[in-house]
Amino acid sequence: MADIEASVRDLVNRDRDCTEKALAQMDLRRRINLLIGEWKAAGGGDVLPEVRDRVRLRPMKTAVNPVRAIARR
Repeated sequence: MADIEASVRDLVNRDRDCTEKALAQMDLRRRINLLIGEWKAAGGGDVLPEVRDRVRLRPMKTAVNPVRAIARR
């Protein structure tokens, strides 16, 4: 789904027609909502992670300071 979102964003930024990709994205979101509804109907009651939680749990990338990298050579 993230790939489709990125491609829609790219098409919009380049002022291109994104109808097909946007419809595919909406279809994926509809499917996810249906799956969540089925899961809840089957007794699923756990709290699902939000994007903020997932990003917070992702390991942080450390940026290399180019000035220090050159100084070490």
